[in-house]
Amino acid sequence: MTVPRILVTSGEPSGIGPDLCLSVAACEWPCQLVVAGDPALLAERARQLGLEVVLDAFVPEAPVLPHHPGRLPVLSVPLTAAAVPGRLDPRNARYVLDMLDVAIAGCARGEFAAMVTAPVHKGVINDAGVAFSGHTEYLAGRLNCPRPVMLLVADTLRVALATTHLPLAEVPGALDAKGIAETLRVLDAGLRERFGLPAPRILVCGLNPHAGESGHLGREEIDIIEPAIAAARREGIDARGPLPADTAFTPRVLETADAVLAMFHDQGLPVLKYAGFGRGVNVTLGLPIIRTSVDHGTALALAATGKADPGSLQAAIALAVGLRR
Repeated sequence: MTVPRILVTSGEPSGIGPDLCLSVAACEWPCQLVVAGDPALLAERARQLGLEVVLDAFVPEAPVLPHHPGRLPVLSVPLTAAAVPGRLDPRNARYVLDMLDVAIAGCARGEFAAMVTAPVHKGVINDAGVAFSGHTEYLAGRLNCPRPVMLLVADTLRVALATTHLPLAEVPGALDAKGIAETLRVLDAGLRERFGLPAPRILVCGLNPHAGESGHLGREEIDIIEPAIAAARREGIDARGPLPADTAFTPRVLETADAVLAMFHDQGLPVLKYAGFGRGVNVTLGLPIIRTSVDHGTALALAATGKADPGSLQAAIALAVGLRR
């Protein structure tokens, strides 16, 4: 079996991303791990953490072998400014985006089997004057993908989002039947192609409490979500709903589904993070490449302390290897 080469972007340099990348280097992996980042930053963070990791310059032409603990190939991306643990610097926003661009290009030309992303800080990138709402939207824009779908995975629980990083007040206006139907198509295709599910079962949440209660608590279910589900079902997609979110996420109902489509970020993600925080993985469906990520943020206060838990990054790498089909 061919050994895959996986590129991990080390994320916000003042956060825990570099720490996590160094931590996972201590494990054995059935893939070649390559980390994108500034070699001097990684070396300094390893010193601060007391980790013995040999950092090698990444050589694309070298044989692709399973990861050997204690060594880490680094695809060099230079910092714009010195990075201080726990202290954000807008000057390094370009550095963070350069890492993503390098990873996207490498995956697109087949140099890497997948990209795995450590957390970035959206606020500091916007403070630098770059409009950035998240990895999902950035990757989709770079790869010209009109309908990316954010799917969070924790063990057997899979939660996709109809809208992603929007203020709550903007969610109802962002929902339309055509868009939800397209999201269901992308989700169904991703579950088939990436996860190997021959006939995915998808539960669809309503937007309002009690899924609108026949229009008395809102008409989005009647006017938007039900027509989207009907359109998807006409195409052979096993989508059911709209269900009240407090019903969809009960164990008995979840047993009947392979994934849940939530209407907005904080409708679905709190449930998933409660069920599997520290081992959850963010997967972007609808892209021509495989991308997974951690389910947490930059944790600035934990940078360089040795207290950051690498569990989610470990799960993201393992899933990236498993999603290759």
